[in-house]
Amino acid sequence: MCASPRPATDTRASKPVGNQTRGTTNPNRLRRSDRWIAGILADRLRQARDPLVVDLGYGAAPVTSVELFDRLRSVRPDVEVVGIEIAAERVEAARPLERPGLSFRQGGFELPLHGRKPVLVRAFNVLRQYPESEYLQHWDQVRGRLAPEGIFIDGTCDEIGRRASWIAVSARGPESLSISLKFGSFTLPSEVAERLPKALIHRNIPGEPVHTFLQALDQAWLEAAAQASFGNRQRWLTMCRTVQRAGWPVRHTAARWRLGELTVGWEAVAPATRSLGHHA
Repeated sequence: MCASPRPATDTRASKPVGNQTRGTTNPNRLRRSDRWIAGILADRLRQARDPLVVDLGYGAAPVTSVELFDRLRSVRPDVEVVGIEIAAERVEAARPLERPGLSFRQGGFELPLHGRKPVLVRAFNVLRQYPESEYLQHWDQVRGRLAPEGIFIDGTCDEIGRRASWIAVSARGPESLSISLKFGSFTLPSEVAERLPKALIHRNIPGEPVHTFLQALDQAWLEAAAQASFGNRQRWLTMCRTVQRAGWPVRHTAARWRLGELTVGWEAVAPATRSLGHHA
């Protein structure tokens, strides 16, 4: 578990917390995580008293915030998405795209929401650009501002969204790791390692649980080679069933797996050494 979060304070007049990212973005880059959010987190969004969602660090263009808003409206028509960026010029450039339910404001990990608590905060390709020594304090800052049922998605993906992974963090701490790969874009599932979130990207080494997990995926993928004649989707499904039978805490069902997704409980991949990311 994470250490208890520090009480949230009113930071409306304070300097935004964080650093400006490179800001690279592309249309549909985050479609894989959006699909997971709209599916797996749908009930949380529907049941939330305040359907407030934050796209944190959306980058040089607000396309990911607009896409998230459009996709979540099918789940909760009155959803409110706030795109937050630390660079004032990026916020001003996004203003023309504002509409009822979609807005943009300057800020960082302090989440300048005037006391409101979001049900979802998504930060993709943000913490990846920070030193490993800093990600925990930003996790704690964000999760301390979540609604009781809220989730913080800390993720990373490649430039066009073919390979992605993300960690779901609740107010209690990290809950799961998800990976999502486009069929045909990889030879082995472990190739997602270069797109692991900051909490895990330096942990893909022998002796670390996430390395063992990725090796298990590779082995199951290779063993399922005979299924390739029926397509990569069938091969992936076989791989998921194999690792689940082997005792890995694989979540959800084939309806999610067939999308090229796999979610595993955090307890299976949490860093082995406390100093760089294990939560007691």
